[in-house]
Amino acid sequence: MSSDLQSSNASSELQKKPFKEPNKLLKFLNSKKVVPYIFVFPFIISFLVLTLYPAVHGIIMSFQKILPGQVEFIGLENYSRVANANFYKALSNTSIYVILTVLILTIVPMLLAVLLDSKYLKFKTFFRASLFIPALTSTIVGGMIFRLMFSETDSSVANQIVSLLGMESVDWRYNAWSAMFLMVILGSWRWIGVNLLYFLAQLQSISAELYEAADIDGANGFQKLRFITIPHLKPIIIFVSTITIINGFRMFEESFVFWETSSPGNVGLTVVGYIYQQGIGQNDMGFGSAIGVVLMLIIFVISIIYLILTGTFKRGDE
Repeated sequence: MSSDLQSSNASSELQKKPFKEPNKLLKFLNSKKVVPYIFVFPFIISFLVLTLYPAVHGIIMSFQKILPGQVEFIGLENYSRVANANFYKALSNTSIYVILTVLILTIVPMLLAVLLDSKYLKFKTFFRASLFIPALTSTIVGGMIFRLMFSETDSSVANQIVSLLGMESVDWRYNAWSAMFLMVILGSWRWIGVNLLYFLAQLQSISAELYEAADIDGANGFQKLRFITIPHLKPIIIFVSTITIINGFRMFEESFVFWETSSPGNVGLTVVGYIYQQGIGQNDMGFGSAIGVVLMLIIFVISIIYLILTGTFKRGDE
């Protein structure tokens, strides 16, 4: 009876207490219509501040002549100066770099991923970590190591290997082919581990039953790679090659670490390096911005053409 009395008193006390409505602001922020925008808000702010605003401001600057304390609109004059021998040389070097890195950074990581995904390979975690470590290393730090390895002295690691093969020492930073080799090998060394993880993640989604069925049909390793693995890796191949194209045209550090602002005969000049050379080195920000806008258009057009050719924009049922 005492327990009934206590429960009745507790219920009467609850009735006396006024019901507290939830905070309207919290209710609004927790609604299903608002929560998605809260999660994407940091990205939107960073995109507006770090991407859209600099892009729009760069386009405006490309129509200006900018001097200390003086800004003058000059129309298309900066763009008329873009078509020159140095720009064509920079575009040629960059295009060769893009082609070579796309081939290397697509094929090599894919084959390494297939190898590391094999059930017969031991120490998989060790090899994966070893290949990913270069991505965590600064390009400048890694570039300085490469610069020492490929220095022009006979005592450098690269020239010692060349001499063991019975060839003469190479002036690595002063020949067109060796200069391109240095940039490509540094860029490939840096990004192979990252692309490897993309391929490994996609390989996990391939059903083991497909390989078992292929074994029953008597397919060898190459046939399974061609008819099962590569078709299932197509989305990642397109993704990796696309970002490699974009990053290749934006390449700067791999060139800067070997030659800084200028290279003999422009053997290491890239489009972004040319922007830096003109905009910062020559204090011609308007001309540098015009080159940047042209580069942005080149990347956009090439990326769209590549995605169309690979069928990325087709519907899934086509």
